[in-house]
Amino acid sequence: MKPEDLELLVQRTMPYGKYQGRVLADLPGNYLQWFAREGFPKGELGRLLQLMFEIDHNGLRQLLQPLRQR
Repeated sequence: MKPEDLELLVQRTMPYGKYQGRVLADLPGNYLQWFAREGFPKGELGRLLQLMFEIDHNGLRQLLQPLRQR
């Protein structure tokens, strides 16, 4: 993980699927769990979704709050 990845989580939106247009940091935990079971996409999106899954799974969503306020 790179520190700037945390900022990307509150800036980037989901490009497709049920939650298209939603900021990655706002994706529900069950959707992130589905990716963890079925496989994350390749590339940057997959890396960010995997990071968001780890943050959610470990109950650390509050770490993103200061980044949202910028």
